[in-house]
Amino acid sequence: MTTATALRAAPPRRGTARTRREARAGYAFLSPWLIGFVALTAGPMLASLYLSFTNYNLFAAPKFIGLDNYTRLFADPNFLQAVKVTGLYVLVGTPLKLLAALAVAMLLNQPRRGQGFYRSAFYLPSLIGGSVSIAIVWKAMFIDDGIVAQIGSFFGGPPAAEGGWVGDPSRTLPMLILLTVWQFGAPMVIFLAGLKQVPAELYEAAAVDGAGPVRRFFSVTVPMLSPVLFFNLLLETIHAFQVFNSAYIISNGSGGPAGSTLFYTLYLYLRGFRDFQMGYASAMAWVLVVAVGIVTVMLFRTSKAWVHYAGDER
Repeated sequence: MTTATALRAAPPRRGTARTRREARAGYAFLSPWLIGFVALTAGPMLASLYLSFTNYNLFAAPKFIGLDNYTRLFADPNFLQAVKVTGLYVLVGTPLKLLAALAVAMLLNQPRRGQGFYRSAFYLPSLIGGSVSIAIVWKAMFIDDGIVAQIGSFFGGPPAAEGGWVGDPSRTLPMLILLTVWQFGAPMVIFLAGLKQVPAELYEAAAVDGAGPVRRFFSVTVPMLSPVLFFNLLLETIHAFQVFNSAYIISNGSGGPAGSTLFYTLYLYLRGFRDFQMGYASAMAWVLVVAVGIVTVMLFRTSKAWVHYAGDER
């Protein structure tokens, strides 16, 4: 009796064989992604980690030099300038972009005629955002005799320096920040989707309690929208660390004038593909990976204090 019970409790071999066949089929369908991940992502990352400890110029075999590339970084004034420019871009450009996206999303959330057209029009810049063509157009707007200079002179503004905003070290970074703020379409759509999920009963209850528009915004909209705000903040911060195309086009690949557009990724490119210091560039890349990872962890840690999810008792 005990033997019969044990046989009934044991899983049938046929089911085990079927499970194995399903697992093999699953791995077969996943194999293109797995091969691509190993060959195009994990492999190059491990190779760059090794090269970061070497002196490598693409033409000779890598020579192991230990931590020399990493110690040289923090004595390199151009590296420190790239960190400064990128840090200012992230700290200023990202909040302004999110504020613009949230403001426009709240306007588009109100029922009005032609709402679909306005949504498409505001999202359109994000479709071409980051492209070389839009960077060329943006540069043409801010150079000598560009539309920005013409508008400034029409209203009696001070004459721009030679080269317009592009030739003025104090204006090139604000110009690039304006470019990223103008491309707020992607976070705007996410904010708009989040606003659609806020229950109207909360606004009605707040209005009954005498809360005005500002109070309703900070007491209802912001808490209910905080998960979406955190998501956009995380994505846009990581994206801001990776800016390259616009800085390269506007500065003609030099990071000028006076290093005002020397973004981190641009300087990494110059050291690797202009100076052929691939080991140094690999060290820069891994410092960036670590920095973005630290910022991401900090955002997740601080989110516990201000991000509120449905059912949260805080």
